[in-house]
Amino acid sequence: MVSALEKERYGDNSSNDEKIADEGQEREYAPVLEGVPDPDAGLSEEERAAHDRKLLWKLDLKLIPWLSFLYLISFLDRTNIGNAKIDGLQQDLGMTNGQYNATLTIFFISYSLFEPLTNVLLKKLRPSVFLPIIMLWWGICMTTMGLVHNFSGLMCARWWLGVAEAGLFPGVNYYLSCWYKRSEFGIRAAIFFSAAALAGSFGGLLAAAIAQMDGIGGKPGWAWIFILEGLATILVGIVSYWMVHDFPDEARFLTPDDRARVIRRLKADKQSSAEHESFKMTYFWNSVFDWKTWVFAVIYMGCDGSLYAFSLFLPTIINQLGYASTTANLLSVPPYAAAAIATVLIGWLADRTRQRGLCNIVISLSGIVGFAMLLGSGKPGVQYAGTFLGAIGIYPCIANTISWASNNVEGVYKRGVTLGFVIGWGNLNGVVSSNIYRGQDKPRFLLGHGVVLAYLVLFLFGGSVMTRFLLQWENRKRKRGDRDAWIEGKSEQEIEMLGDKRPDFIYTL
Repeated sequence: MVSALEKERYGDNSSNDEKIADEGQEREYAPVLEGVPDPDAGLSEEERAAHDRKLLWKLDLKLIPWLSFLYLISFLDRTNIGNAKIDGLQQDLGMTNGQYNATLTIFFISYSLFEPLTNVLLKKLRPSVFLPIIMLWWGICMTTMGLVHNFSGLMCARWWLGVAEAGLFPGVNYYLSCWYKRSEFGIRAAIFFSAAALAGSFGGLLAAAIAQMDGIGGKPGWAWIFILEGLATILVGIVSYWMVHDFPDEARFLTPDDRARVIRRLKADKQSSAEHESFKMTYFWNSVFDWKTWVFAVIYMGCDGSLYAFSLFLPTIINQLGYASTTANLLSVPPYAAAAIATVLIGWLADRTRQRGLCNIVISLSGIVGFAMLLGSGKPGVQYAGTFLGAIGIYPCIANTISWASNNVEGVYKRGVTLGFVIGWGNLNGVVSSNIYRGQDKPRFLLGHGVVLAYLVLFLFGGSVMTRFLLQWENRKRKRGDRDAWIEGKSEQEIEMLGDKRPDFIYTL
């Protein structure tokens, strides 16, 4: 049967009960932690809490800013082709509308195919080696995009760009999970992903400035966008060898005491990432046959497919409102800035309330209204306002959905596999996003706006409502004791191996 302490620990989503849970875990798992020295032995609870806050601040400063900067560059490099298009890329290379969309599509194919393989390499190589290598690789690919002379050359460069970038987003999310407790992950995932919105904002400004180099060295302005941003990525990749830190047991910036604190707090949070468990195929199949894997994949499909359509075509959408290319690039900045702010705010709110599903449901309504405005009105002012609401309704749901899925999957390896499926399926929908804003649909792009609206209504909003209902339904059964039979006759170790199927594991709504 489930103990009273376990009922108390998992029976409520409030921050107060979360505190009780942490204290309960510390008492229950004290014997497990004996293998790791306690640098704070003999200190009061207040003194321990002070050390913990100081440690978290140290980790945040060392890890989050640079990793967010890397993702900013990554997202900038994959989407700046939208800025290059309105500066003459398609005309100069003699591409049809279908060929241009094909250059967008091929990136997502290679990106999705290689994404599940990259965490294996991240584990075999140190993060300080793996991440700089893939950055150098995609920096070279980006530079060559400014040197191509035809459709075939651009297709080749975009394919390898997808291969090279595939390791960053899933890799960093897994990497951060090896440093932070689950209850600390949401806001940091939001800050990390907000770099994507900043990339759109920064990319518009940067592209508008670089495009003024048109004719220098015999190269058009769009080519310089790729060349300069590619060379910058190469330089950042080299510096990243010293700026990216390894896992907690090897990170050089940690003192021995801080290293012990990090590992102890991860063990207390029941994360096997602190103990380097070996991978077993059981974890893979547990994820495959878990209904949560597929409902979260549907939700992520709704926001990620919409995200890529928005980020790839926003400059084109604004350009069709009657603005020149430079003005269109500049006008793409404010919607992204609003999205970045909203992403961090929703990440903070979801962590505080632990109502990630409600946050998804409410914020997705903004995106639905925004794209309804784009679809239903031909007035430039209404359409531009719609891009703001669209950005605010899409970007926060990316980080929140990843955090929501992570919170409801117990076990580091099962969680890693689940997130791989969720993120991989979402990115594969970039193939759809790349082909719905067709040249023949100018200037209203009714097909593109309609498909994105359908993604938001059916998959993001509808999927979030359904998933929250199913999780709440299961929680009620567990609190009533309907699932207690799952642990009858099982040893403590067998119960632990059940992961999120343990009757005392209450899902985050």
